[in-house]
Amino acid sequence: MALPRLADVDDLDAGHVLALPPGPGPEAVEILATSRFPRATWEVPAAVGANGGTRTRATMPPGVLRLSRLSTLTGPFHLERDVAAELGLPVPGGTAYLLRAPVERGAPPWPGAGDRDGLARAFPDGLPVRDELRMLEWLIAVARRLAGAVRTAAGRDGRDPVILAPDPAAAVDLTVWSDLWLDPDGALAVMRQALPRAYLNLPGGTWRGPLPKEGTGVVPGTEPLTEEQRRHLALEAEAFDEATLASPPPMEAYGLLADLELDGMIALEIGPEDPPPVVASLPWAAKGAVAYRVRWEPVDEADLEAERASIAHRVARGRATPLVVAVARAVHAHVGGEITDMMGFVVDPAHL
Repeated sequence: MALPRLADVDDLDAGHVLALPPGPGPEAVEILATSRFPRATWEVPAAVGANGGTRTRATMPPGVLRLSRLSTLTGPFHLERDVAAELGLPVPGGTAYLLRAPVERGAPPWPGAGDRDGLARAFPDGLPVRDELRMLEWLIAVARRLAGAVRTAAGRDGRDPVILAPDPAAAVDLTVWSDLWLDPDGALAVMRQALPRAYLNLPGGTWRGPLPKEGTGVVPGTEPLTEEQRRHLALEAEAFDEATLASPPPMEAYGLLADLELDGMIALEIGPEDPPPVVASLPWAAKGAVAYRVRWEPVDEADLEAERASIAHRVARGRATPLVVAVARAVHAHVGGEITDMMGFVVDPAHL
């Protein structure tokens, strides 16, 4: 059986199209869907292992993947190379999916704001909101993960569809999720396995007490304290301070940095967080997890929000990416758990 052809879809401009290169099948799309939308399910099973579409073979109906109460993803469709070129899609043929979601638009994009995903360029009159925004963000995330592209629906005012081709190389950051906690010294030792110049980024300095005459005046509307009440409060405060200094509260979050000079910095941020659905479903993460976020910070962070990065940014990113991977590997080797990419999709450590 052959896949239905995208070229034969009559109302193509009415929905958002996800185009993927040859290779990823509907199973991969389903995994990425359930990673973001745990209840996603095929209402009509997709054609698994079907051949490309031709006019001489019988074709199977496209699958329908229910993403939410209001949105579905239909496909896969066979995408011929010439059809992809005609639609302006920067993929060498492959497969495509049609997203049908409610048209929900809000305010126009803020002038000068970042537009990493290109949504401001695609929707200059009003950005998608609510369910349409969630679906488009997921569609772009899938395109970034699988080296695909998105063709937005045509506007009701006659606006032409817009092509969004997210750069997979821009997904640098990684997060290790675990039920194990590393103290600052332990985390520093782990990070230095990948970046020997790493250091703890902890708050420094000591509190020197209140400013002169602070708290000595009477607050309007209150009754002045007696001398006995003042002495009692002072003793209580001193006892509390001594107890806190003797047994300080455990550290809940902290960070580490490694200076890459012209290439920016690598940050490792550690603290408890609610994991994404794909991790939260695991038994060990039922009560939460510790997130070890490995992030690259370029010299100019505004470059991170550019849809098309400058050459200098791409060069620095290319040098920083292996270092992010090395830190994530070192952390995962010590605490185990799962690794997710910038889009919240699980990454196999063996594929890093």
